[in-house]
Amino acid sequence: MVAGVAATTTAEAKRQVRAFEAIGCDGILAIMEAYFPVGDDGTYDYFRAIAEAVTLPIVLYTNPKFQRSDLSLPVIERLAAIDNIRYIKDASSNTGRLLSIINRVGGDLQVFSASAHIPACVMLIGGVGWMAGPACLVPSQSVALYDHCRKGEWDEAMALQSVLWALHQAFAKYNLAACVKGGLVLQGYDVGVPLPPQTRLSPEGQEELRETLCRLGAMEAVAK
Repeated sequence: MVAGVAATTTAEAKRQVRAFEAIGCDGILAIMEAYFPVGDDGTYDYFRAIAEAVTLPIVLYTNPKFQRSDLSLPVIERLAAIDNIRYIKDASSNTGRLLSIINRVGGDLQVFSASAHIPACVMLIGGVGWMAGPACLVPSQSVALYDHCRKGEWDEAMALQSVLWALHQAFAKYNLAACVKGGLVLQGYDVGVPLPPQTRLSPEGQEELRETLCRLGAMEAVAK
């Protein structure tokens, strides 16, 4: 179990990671929330403090589209030197940036794809996996994609990736929380709707998601 930690203050982030370690989580996925932009030194200090507060492995998470402050390459390189900071999930949509990270710190920091990237392509250039909302709806297909990539079966991986990409596009078109909740409901899981102010999946979104999940073989539970 990898717990997500997001905070606007270092003190609150440290409180959260310590609480998650105390209840037995296996790792931390850490992101910084900021109303005002934070410089490189402040960003480094925030993630360093999280790492030093626990013994758990840390996954750095950056999503420049939604953040006021990004993890720059120099900061990533500095953080990679900290023993329990071992991974990074980058949702920048710039796959070249991922290769730059791998080239700089590939020996110390392993890269995960987010849904902003094509996971098979990220694993082809040296990434170790992917962490993304769409996988919640197609877990077996996602594991199959990972297995193909690990074995170097790139033709099979890309054939599966091409089909899976339609699900990524639906998530990009509609709200991520709405897609996860709406998709699980379509599959027969009574998880309810997103909490306001997030909105529920629209009727057209439900139909598009239904068609995509059927094509992926992920709707057997409701088909019966």
